[in-house]
Amino acid sequence: QCEEAAYEERRYPAGKWACVTKGEPMYEQSISMSFMKLMRYICKENSVGCFLGMTVPVLNEIHLTKEGTELEREVVTAYYLPGEFQQNPPVPTDPEIHITERAPLRVITRVFYGMTTEETILREISLFWELLGSTDTVLRETYIVAVYENPSIPQRRNEIWFICRA
Repeated sequence: QCEEAAYEERRYPAGKWACVTKGEPMYEQSISMSFMKLMRYICKENSVGCFLGMTVPVLNEIHLTKEGTELEREVVTAYYLPGEFQQNPPVPTDPEIHITERAPLRVITRVFYGMTTEETILREISLFWELLGSTDTVLRETYIVAVYENPSIPQRRNEIWFICRA
């Protein structure tokens, strides 16, 4: 009997990402504003003045408060630079965009569909913890929401990533 896996483990290589950090009152505001900045960078507002090409997923790194009941305001939204720009990333014209080298990453990931709001993310984190049970192999304060499709798609595919300890 073939059933969809509840979650899977993945490894991602080191690489360069364009990142924006926002701390708006609502999670949705932060990711929307950050993504618009990244889109302008991808489309032309960069030192080479050309379209860089879209990569997926776009990552939103989030942190839970000490109580674990809500998200910290600051969200880091990250776009992976296409292969041809990894060695020499175009410089963003927007000073809020930073090019960052991210270390290799090992995650345990689970798919969910629909809008990503603080409420849905907290629910997904809670459900994932129920599935995993008690474990010290992943971080408890930092998570990643991976988005694979345009935010306007009502049932878009997302993933919650639990980051494995080194």
